[in-house]
Amino acid sequence: MENTAPSQLEQRLIGHLQVLYPNRDATELARNCLATFNLDPKTESPRPHRNLWDQSDIMLITYADTLRAENEAPLETLQKFVKTKLINSISAVHLLPFFPYSSDDGFSVMDYTSVNPASGRWHHISEISKDFKVMGDLVINHCSSRSMWFENYKAGVDPGAKYFYEADPNADLSAVVRPRTSPLLREVQTKNGTKYVWCTFSHDQIDLNFENPDILLEFLRIIRLYLEKGIRWFRLDAVAFLWKIPGSPSINLPQTHEMIRLLRLVIEHYAPESVIITETNIPNQENLTYFGNANEAHLIYNFSLPPLLINSLVTGNCKHLKQWLMSMPPAQQGTTYLNFIASHDGIGLRPTEGLLTDWELETLINTMKRFGGRISSRTTPDGEAKPYEINISLWNALAGSVQQGPDQWQFARFYCAAAVMMSLEGVPAFYIHSFFGTENDVDRVDNTGQFRSINRHIWKMDDLEHVLNTPTHHQKVFNAITNLAQIRRAQTAFHPNATQYILHMGDHLFAFWRQSLDRRQSLFAIFNITDQPQSFNLSELNLIATDDWTDLVTDTVYEDHLAKVTLMPYQFLWLANKKGKVKLVG
Repeated sequence: MENTAPSQLEQRLIGHLQVLYPNRDATELARNCLATFNLDPKTESPRPHRNLWDQSDIMLITYADTLRAENEAPLETLQKFVKTKLINSISAVHLLPFFPYSSDDGFSVMDYTSVNPASGRWHHISEISKDFKVMGDLVINHCSSRSMWFENYKAGVDPGAKYFYEADPNADLSAVVRPRTSPLLREVQTKNGTKYVWCTFSHDQIDLNFENPDILLEFLRIIRLYLEKGIRWFRLDAVAFLWKIPGSPSINLPQTHEMIRLLRLVIEHYAPESVIITETNIPNQENLTYFGNANEAHLIYNFSLPPLLINSLVTGNCKHLKQWLMSMPPAQQGTTYLNFIASHDGIGLRPTEGLLTDWELETLINTMKRFGGRISSRTTPDGEAKPYEINISLWNALAGSVQQGPDQWQFARFYCAAAVMMSLEGVPAFYIHSFFGTENDVDRVDNTGQFRSINRHIWKMDDLEHVLNTPTHHQKVFNAITNLAQIRRAQTAFHPNATQYILHMGDHLFAFWRQSLDRRQSLFAIFNITDQPQSFNLSELNLIATDDWTDLVTDTVYEDHLAKVTLMPYQFLWLANKKGKVKLVG
């Protein structure tokens, strides 16, 4: 008689499903999940705690249509640009939602299975995946009110009839944590009468009901499609809000973590080199929980880094940045941080909770307003509108200081910020506009009425090629950052999981030590984060006397290990005892 006992994979899957769907047959659901994913139940588990990255990994974040050329699909334009201009500087491309959408620049998805025809086709994404790792957005919390699913919901037919989360408008929902000020519920007329659907973000973004396992199966089909098209890294957008329980905050619920563990289990058995990244713009300690026990996210966004680093550079004081980093646990092998200082969204302020005082946060907000920024708000459970994020381009955010306003150090400050991000434990991710030093796009804000549009400029390729080939700050930024990225990718001390220790050199010098996993390369990263010269003695670093120490950026050799070193405003050193060789393609 054939043995039909569940395999190890099935048993683990059943365990997750029993937590999520206690009133359903977990064994049958597990088999449906495996069949949907076309996954053999006997598939062996990948080895745990594998680092699926190294020091060569640097990510580009971009919309599919940020670069546009005449008579060419934007995805084709992007593919040509990254292959010719960034092949030596990045290893991965994060394509923000490239699907047909109705609002929010792609995050109101109408159809998860097709590429927006205005951007290109699936084969363009597959072409990018031949030279780079590709990360795609799994917009998993909600979809567009203009999607087929929602039309079917209103008509009471499948697929979609029970796909959306409904709530009682008379229920007490005051505890719900949200990032917006709009009403939580939207009244909808359906075949079955008036319903009230849950909208965490906007009334065009209707939250999906993961209490219905059919939604899980739908997303497994979607994930499998992405894998077939060459996507291997998955960004779980707004995943902290996935599970709802009226009367609770409906954020970071245990079922949400269980769902992430389930998705990871299935994905990594199908494609062991795949990576899951959780996008959870929440206070730091809550964010850290998405590592689980190295069984949830492979990477988490380091959301506290952008506001704290920008605050350090405009105030000339790194006290809070140091304190935060000293409190951060080293990531376990097989997990790491995704470091970024600019993205398609604004500079999140919730991740500063408990890290900056109210006065310091107000000072930062007022400074960003002075540099042309806008402020988006959210509604707190008591009904108060509170600043949620700063909307500004990184170039403008670093235009000057709190004390002096705009000054002559904008490029130096910008370059220093990029260097800090590339030096820290984790995988660095550059928003495409950080490669160009793109300014605030105020006209786009006026056209869309959305503050976030200020940092979502569309470059015509003729204009971009012109500014990159003439003496402009755009050319200076592009050349400096691409060159620094090439140096960074060759240093084993910058492995995302290499040792990191914060050094105490006062509030004006931000410094830390990195050591490669094999302990052969030591690297001291030292940054002057002020607009004044700052000096220190090399004796403070306790350099190994028998090693030769060289600044990797300037190739300056420091033979006197006791010498006094003066750093000019925003100057930095990558002082290493060994120099990895930069290998260029093409």
